Amino acid sequence: MTAKPHIRLVGLTGLLVSFGSEMSEPANRAALAFRAAVEDEDWPEVSETMMSLVSVYVAVDLVTVPAETIRTRLEDLLAREDWTAAALPEGRTLWHVPTVYGTDLAPQLEEAAELAGLDPDAAIRTLSTTRVRVFTLGFAPGQPYLGLLGEAWDIPRQQGLTKQVPSGALVAAIRQLIVFTAPTPTGWRHVGQTAFRTFDQKADPPIALSPGDELVFPAIDRAAFDALATDAPFGAVDREAIP
Repeated sequence: MTAKPHIRLVGLTGLLVSFGSEMSEPANRAALAFRAAVEDEDWPEVSETMMSLVSVYVAVDLVTVPAETIRTRLEDLLAREDWTAAALPEGRTLWHVPTVYGTDLAPQLEEAAELAGLDPDAAIRTLSTTRVRVFTLGFAPGQPYLGLLGEAWDIPRQQGLTKQVPSGALVAAIRQLIVFTAPTPTGWRHVGQTAFRTFDQKADPPIALSPGDELVFPAIDRAAFDALATDAPFGAVDREAIP
């Protein structure tokens, strides 16, 4: 069950509205919709908003604006509806991202599959057909946190650290997937490799994804992956509007 929304002060820089203490689809849906609602209010005291998986940060200079003034506005906005049941934003995109699973390009597929209680083929079937949603962007420009996978994929992060996975790496942990924007060290397991550039300086806008977008990662073999044309904006991906 999603927790009652909780408002906390963040020093003198703003307030944080949290819809849960752990990741869940309803809490993320609430954070996504509530942030949009705060933006629509266009309060002059609010300099910006940001969201994480289940929280919304509202930036306000609390040296000059009383915290209770903003807290009261946020409480009134929270009371308007059940944010966990809010509609997802309009104008969302479904991205089809061809992915090679396993091989030397994604060497931790078998390890991740074993942790999920699946054989590698079953793991690939699940990962390649599950439609996941962008919960939030973070850590690097345009980098998405995606989910939720089925409960079998509630696998822990590694205790150690992989020194580096390449740009476009598809990694898994705690029922989520990430597509890495740039070569990065990680504690998440590298299960697939894509040619998706989630951040492309030459594109307009340069960030491909928005919270609420959805992705699917269909499986292709190594030969097909090597033949992908990657000169299009954001690399080898297809997209369609979500009705």
